[in-house]
Amino acid sequence: MAKQKNAGPTGKELAILGILWEKGPSTVHDVHAALHQLGETGYTTTLKLMQIMREKGLVLREGGGRRHIYRPAQSEETTQNQVVKDLMGKAFAGSAEKLVMRALSVKKVSSEELNNIRKMLDEIEGE
Repeated sequence: MAKQKNAGPTGKELAILGILWEKGPSTVHDVHAALHQLGETGYTTTLKLMQIMREKGLVLREGGGRRHIYRPAQSEETTQNQVVKDLMGKAFAGSAEKLVMRALSVKKVSSEELNNIRKMLDEIEGE
């Protein structure tokens, strides 16, 4: 099947990828069970989403017959980087500053998170 270009993951697809990153390679049944705990999702919906994700190149499918095993095509970090780049380009005119400022303004940040952010900024400045 041909991959669709520039088709980033939707919210539901990111939820599925999150399950696969956490649990490792899984069947549709396993993913559906984990998704179902997060809210109402039909099995056929989960199956269709995972088929679409395969077409988009987001997941890889192994095995045959009725027991297909799915795994993410890319690491969590790589996917997150792509999602952030896309969001930064679309919603923040390519500005990392605007993205970070908005992210910090919409949710209370813990002291630990602020310390980690400061460490990262110090590392970036040191480069």
